[in-house]
Amino acid sequence: MDLHPPGSIAVIFCAQRIDADHEAYAAAAGVMSNLAAQQAGYLGQDSSRAEDGLGITISYWENDAAAKAWRDHPVHAAIRDQGRGKWYESYTLHVAQIERSYDWEK
Repeated sequence: MDLHPPGSIAVIFCAQRIDADHEAYAAAAGVMSNLAAQQAGYLGQDSSRAEDGLGITISYWENDAAAKAWRDHPVHAAIRDQGRGKWYESYTLHVAQIERSYDWEK
């Protein structure tokens, strides 16, 4: 995991997937990851998905303005709408300010 400076923003997206249309979902997720990485203020992301469809993606941003700009990006908004209609049973989103960031590796 990359370290992130104090004051940066973590957007935590927890979603329960519907068991359908896996190929289209994977393609859309790839578009979203690549597009997010091109946005001003993007610091990285961590993501994981369980076999039961529960997934967590955390994207990191320099500041709240950068996170909001990503939220409002038109391609992101269009794919988000597709997700609500086709791929997700439910999701929650949390926006948090990072106070500390550190790592450990064996």
